[in-house]
Amino acid sequence: MAKNAIELLKDVPLFSSFSEKHLQAVVRTAKEMEFPPGTAIVREGDRSKVGFFLILDGQVEVRKGTKVLSRLGAGQFFGEMAVLDGQPRSADVVAVTPTKCLVLASWDIKALITTYPDIALELISELTRRLRQTSMALSE
Repeated sequence: MAKNAIELLKDVPLFSSFSEKHLQAVVRTAKEMEFPPGTAIVREGDRSKVGFFLILDGQVEVRKGTKVLSRLGAGQFFGEMAVLDGQPRSADVVAVTPTKCLVLASWDIKALITTYPDIALELISELTRRLRQTSMALSE
């Protein structure tokens, strides 16, 4: 896992400014998980402590009820909202192909934000983009 995950992390804006040493620390902290198609990785309303998912391979759909809000693939992530605000999951995320994720617990992400404050700016930027996208999807 380590080399593939580190190379992918380098291309993710959230982690692109990290040194090789820090990327290795992230990968050592994280766990790799695989999900077959049709698996609900997170469910709306859940309060899981497993917070942040970086997609290494595969594709997922973010769903609110029967509405598909977005599709995410390799290099993209989800679960950051529950990490940041401690609230229940705001949507379902379902694997649509065999999907492999690098998973970080909420306390690990909070420690990363404390150590690397720039990661918070990247999270804010991504959350803003997703909020706009969701608003547009729900208004259609």
